[in-house]
Amino acid sequence: MFMKTLFALALFALLGLPAAAQQKIGTIDLRKVFDDYHKTKTADSTLKDEAGDLEKERKALMEQYQKSTDDYRKALDGANDQAVSLDEREKRKKSAEGKLLDIKSLEQNITDFDKAARTRLEEKQRRMRDNILGEIRVVINAKAKAAGYAMVIDSAAETINRTPVLIYTNGDNDITALVLAELNATAPPSSIKPAAPPASIKPPDKTK
Repeated sequence: MFMKTLFALALFALLGLPAAAQQKIGTIDLRKVFDDYHKTKTADSTLKDEAGDLEKERKALMEQYQKSTDDYRKALDGANDQAVSLDEREKRKKSAEGKLLDIKSLEQNITDFDKAARTRLEEKQRRMRDNILGEIRVVINAKAKAAGYAMVIDSAAETINRTPVLIYTNGDNDITALVLAELNATAPPSSIKPAAPPASIKPPDKTK
């Protein structure tokens, strides 16, 4: 309800602007700018690498957990072996109990690891996202001021009901390409992917 009220107020204010002011409204596809900004791709790659390293650590913990579980089962089977003496079964039972405690400890370690890893990745993702959006807004503000726009609306934005905020635009005042061009002007060559060949062009047959 709060979001709907804000949207209604914003729409009312927009409709209440003089005709001259309405002509000074720009649009931008913020989702496209964010996704195609070279720093977003670099940040995404960094997060994936870090997630991969954390997954390797978790895999090692799970392997240790599996080994401890197997050892516990063997110790438990040994404790129930009627072919050995009662004293020996008692020793094996205590050994099995110790291994069970190790398993419980490993379970807690894995739970703590998952929680810490998730928090770490989410926090890093949030910082990277906020930094990137901050840089994008600086360029948008500069372009908007240079063009004399009173405001710039995100054409990719949606309402709380997942309907588009911007119903129609002829695209004349869209600054998506201009903002992206400036943001990617300093992109390293390695981050620029070559255009894909047309579908009609087939790769050479290496068997000939």
